[in-house]
Amino acid sequence: MRRRPLPLRGASHERALRPVTWNRNKLIYDAVLIAGVFIYIWIFLKYAPDFQTVTRSISGTIYKARAFGSCAFLMLSFILCLGPLARLDSRFLPLLYNRRHLGVLTCSVALVHASYVIAVYFASSPYYDKYVAVLGTNTNYGQFLGFPFESLGILAVTILVIMAVTSHDFWLKFLSPPLWKGLHMLVYLAYLSAVAHVGLGALQAQTGPFMPMIVGMGVAAVAGLHFVAALRERREAGMATDADETWLVAGELADIPDNRALIVPLGNEQRAAVVRYDGKLSAVSNVCAHQNGPLGEGRILWGCVTCPWHGFQYNPADGRAPAPFTEKIPTFRIKLEGTRVLIDPVPLPAGTYVEPIVLEEA
Repeated sequence: MRRRPLPLRGASHERALRPVTWNRNKLIYDAVLIAGVFIYIWIFLKYAPDFQTVTRSISGTIYKARAFGSCAFLMLSFILCLGPLARLDSRFLPLLYNRRHLGVLTCSVALVHASYVIAVYFASSPYYDKYVAVLGTNTNYGQFLGFPFESLGILAVTILVIMAVTSHDFWLKFLSPPLWKGLHMLVYLAYLSAVAHVGLGALQAQTGPFMPMIVGMGVAAVAGLHFVAALRERREAGMATDADETWLVAGELADIPDNRALIVPLGNEQRAAVVRYDGKLSAVSNVCAHQNGPLGEGRILWGCVTCPWHGFQYNPADGRAPAPFTEKIPTFRIKLEGTRVLIDPVPLPAGTYVEPIVLEEA
């Protein structure tokens, strides 16, 4: 996978480049994720039996299947919470940057859950192929109670596998960014399938409170955070009232920190990033040309706005990547009226140079 090189400090873009691959933050991120999975599984297997109120005995394999299944469900819920959390509070951005790692780990945990489920069905149906046993044990698709929840779990796992496999940059280039992004939006379908799978399956098989609590908290967190984030974005979009027939109010100059950006909603789910750097202001698209990463959530490094996801960089004045790279993004016209920053919501063609606003403090 090709990584975006970043220039060495104090060196030119063309002559001194170093690859951005694994770093300390990513290693810590992955180590914490893996440790969290092991701790959760251990706690579940140790204490979940105490919350069971069913009269029949449950095998250790079933407990392991539920441990990994509930863990995968919580991880998937957390993945869907990261986006709105980061929009509500920038302190969550470090968790968002390596979300792809979390997604691959979630897929792995879900596959372990599926392997234990298959082992359970095979044990109860020794005369049939284990995969036939999973799909053929219950075929009551025409009713709600007793619906074959196994098929919903298979759908969720299948989507997670497809997303994990296509997370490589090769598939992004091969499929094209719009198709790749649309494919990965299936995560919401996977989540709905997982909720229905648990709701129609595990919740009907026991009367203990543990699984209902997990499902309820996960769904409430995902739905609640998306609602609050959407409400806030709508309110912020409403604040960008017309300054005249063309320009919108992006915000106050004081709202843009040095070497950072202010993300401005433009309507139709489009956003611009107004960047403050070297005593100047420029505006570019908030969407990175690599994997649609949120440029406005990154920082200015060596004079370039740097995507927080994979380090792709662009010159704020013209939206072009530094040589030898050729990526480019749309730019926007901006102007100052007193302390207010105004933006023309119509994007210019990708790579178009726009004279930066030089601030008086510079």
